[in-house]
This record gives sequence, C-alpha cells and structure tokens, in this order.
Amino acid sequence: MTHPVDIHVGKRIRHRRWLVQMTQKDLADRVGIKFQQIQKYETAANRVSASRLWEIAQALEVPVGFFFEGVGDASDDIASFDVLSDRETADLVRSYHRMPEQQRRRLFDLARVMSDDAA
Repeated sequence: MTHPVDIHVGKRIRHRRWLVQMTQKDLADRVGIKFQQIQKYETAANRVSASRLWEIAQALEVPVGFFFEGVGDASDDIASFDVLSDRETADLVRSYHRMPEQQRRRLFDLARVMSDDAA
C-alpha cells in the first residue's frame, strides 16, 4: 500500500512543476532521468529517494521542505491537492504569481472580501 507521505510528496512535485510551467520531460531532463520516472513519482507509484528529491527541488527552485509542507495537518487528507489537478486552477495560480506584488495583494484582498460577502 502506498504511504500517504509519498502521495503528498508526489502531488507537491506535480503542483510545483505546473506552477513553473514545466513538463514532466523538462523536469526529467534537468534531473537526468526519464519522464516516466517523474510520472511514477507524481503518482506515488515509486518513492523518491532523498538525493533525487534534492535534485528535483533544485530543478524546481524550491527548498526540499516544500514537498513536505502540509503533511500531517488535520485538514490535509489524500485529496487535499486534487484541486490543483484542474488546469483552470493551475492557470489561475500561475497568472497570480506572475503579477507584481502590489496587484497580487489587491486581488487577494478583493477575493477575501468577495468570499466573506458570499458566506
């Protein structure tokens, strides 16, 4: 049976790869492996070794700890990052991170006000 941490790490790899608009092949080339191996990591079919995770973190320009953020949170279940598998959501997040910080802050404040009004 696949360990929940392996599933979480795989989803975080996919999440970050999508944010930086990198294909599985691009990431595999940077790490020196085949893209099928990236697929296996992202689906947790294979576990990622510590050294390979370090290489992936370097290629995706995040600290290794990024892949473990949220592990063990009460709100974190196996489906917690499934929303990021939606292309529209991933595109929205990419666009948000491309905005200048001041515009991002204003958009964030607007979204918070709109969600408060909806509640």
